[in-house]
Amino acid sequence: MNGTLCFIAYPTSMQLRSANAIQTWSTLRELQKQYPDLLALIPRWGGGPSRFDEVGAVHLPRPAVGRFSRFYRSTLWYYMERSLYAAMCAGVVAWQQARGRTFAAVYVREVLCAAWWSAVWGPRLGLPVVYEAHDLESWNPSRAKERWAQPLLNLVDRVALGRADYVTSLTEQFRQVLIDIAWQTPERISVVPDGYDPMQYFPRDRVACRDTLGMATDELLIVYSGLTFAYRGLERLIDAFAVLVTTYPQLRLVLVGGRPTEIEALHRQAQGLGIDERVRLTGQLPQEDTPAYLGAADVLVIPDTVTDVTASPLKLFEYMAAQRAIVLPNLPALQEILPSDIGWYFRRGDTHDLTATLADTLADAADREARAISAAKLVQHYSYTARAQRLLAAVQCVSQISQQTLIYKRG
Repeated sequence: MNGTLCFIAYPTSMQLRSANAIQTWSTLRELQKQYPDLLALIPRWGGGPSRFDEVGAVHLPRPAVGRFSRFYRSTLWYYMERSLYAAMCAGVVAWQQARGRTFAAVYVREVLCAAWWSAVWGPRLGLPVVYEAHDLESWNPSRAKERWAQPLLNLVDRVALGRADYVTSLTEQFRQVLIDIAWQTPERISVVPDGYDPMQYFPRDRVACRDTLGMATDELLIVYSGLTFAYRGLERLIDAFAVLVTTYPQLRLVLVGGRPTEIEALHRQAQGLGIDERVRLTGQLPQEDTPAYLGAADVLVIPDTVTDVTASPLKLFEYMAAQRAIVLPNLPALQEILPSDIGWYFRRGDTHDLTATLADTLADAADREARAISAAKLVQHYSYTARAQRLLAAVQCVSQISQQTLIYKRG
């Protein structure tokens, strides 16, 4: 691959307080090591501090059109904002080209930017576009809800996915959906799963972690960790926990993360069930503080995911790296990473089955340990280093396709 790789992303947290921002930052860090000729474009509101400075990103002013949603609440404002940002990125790339810089491809992580780059800016600037698709916008829970806007969402999906030169998916399940839709040929779609940072997430001594956190060593500890709690099924986990404490008096539950309103709602639920003294709600913590809670656990839980065929939560990889038993919903996308004979799967949305699966997990310490060791071995294939390698392989593929097409046209 010859030339600069332009990487366009739209993280909403400059301090890595969202999963999207963490994944973007970690991917960029590894890309910089493997392919230094990288131009990463990131939006920033105002001149505040940004962790993306550490990975050499170029910050563009964020066109904060989305703030108009205070007056008329709609995601359409954010669509306009990201459309403007796509044009700003095109201006930067065009200026760099005018100064003699050669680009190999443009890699885009945001759907509106991908649609504009695939249909307009990529062709105008003569650059192939790779779109990292995390979902269909028409399926997005945060999508524009206006009825008249639904055809627009379908158009955005069709343009972003159908006009891109290459598409990467987080899961094989979603790749198959894209193949069935037939907007792209199978050879132009590959899977680039999420990843984890092995420098932060690795097996730790359980007793040492509990000493650090001031927890008793004789407790049975269930832990959930996530930046936010919405759409993650935490209320079902608390209901299941309330049943289990009657059998396991030494059982405790720790929920790491959450927004203040989410924490308050779960605290009220625990109080109503009479288990609030057994439930610890930490609130959001610095990323470097989270691994100790995973290491302290006997069982780690994913009660639910926001999506299904595109489900690829960072916590799954981090849980596996922590080498602890994992209880999670029976989604095929999750089983791509953690096979059913290693994870403890329950029927999604079924509180009774979640309770039964947690009980089975708690009852067999030897099986917990054996499965946890197997998971820790498997996750080594999903470091951010490996993710960057897969990403670059996709870019290399589209770069070769683009060169072959150019040669064919000239011939």
